[in-house]
Amino acid sequence: MTTEARNVVLVHGGFVDGSGWKGVYDLLTADGYHVTVVQNPTLSLSGDVAATKLVLDAQDGPTVLVGHSYGGAVISEAGNHEKVSALAYIAAFAPDKDESVNTLIADPPPGAPVPPILPPVGGFLFLDREKFAASFAGDLPEGEARFLADSQVPWGLDALGGTVTQPAWRAKPSFYLVATDDRMIPPPAQRAMAERAGATVTETGGSHAVYVSKPGEVAALIKQAAAGTRA
Repeated sequence: MTTEARNVVLVHGGFVDGSGWKGVYDLLTADGYHVTVVQNPTLSLSGDVAATKLVLDAQDGPTVLVGHSYGGAVISEAGNHEKVSALAYIAAFAPDKDESVNTLIADPPPGAPVPPILPPVGGFLFLDREKFAASFAGDLPEGEARFLADSQVPWGLDALGGTVTQPAWRAKPSFYLVATDDRMIPPPAQRAMAERAGATVTETGGSHAVYVSKPGEVAALIKQAAAGTRA
């Protein structure tokens, strides 16, 4: 018997916090979903997985676990939680066993844009704020992109290098939204990860910040994942 999941847990990526999910949150809660945003610290992958599992523990039934960007690595590990019924990747990394974000970005496709990541300081990474909009948020209004650039969360090298031990997409239904104008994770890399995960794929024009710029399309994919889950 197929039962629609009514719980959704949203996990943000590197350099940003959970506030970017506001548009998706509003759409899903208006449709009766119970939505929780994980404010993962982005210090280490293991720490972010632990933070996500704390939120999953509090859910009262089948839950769609959603990750943007680096958040895809987090949900690939945390998604083994018993309450997770489906995974949704939003322009996200989907590592396999023993892979990390670091290994996935080590060999970019020829001609792919190079994200403007500054040299690490004290074990943390930032994006060049002057190049942030063009690389991360090219389809957002100037002021909104500037706010994201100026409110960056330090991304720990231990988060970047943390490896997945048991990719949940091998056992759980997966859905993937490819952002075709992404200049952080090249669309061909997104497609390859989605195909490897056996994900149901949707594509849309959008920057890496597609979860902010296209909340309706992101929410639609999450609803698709919720409808296809089993109790």
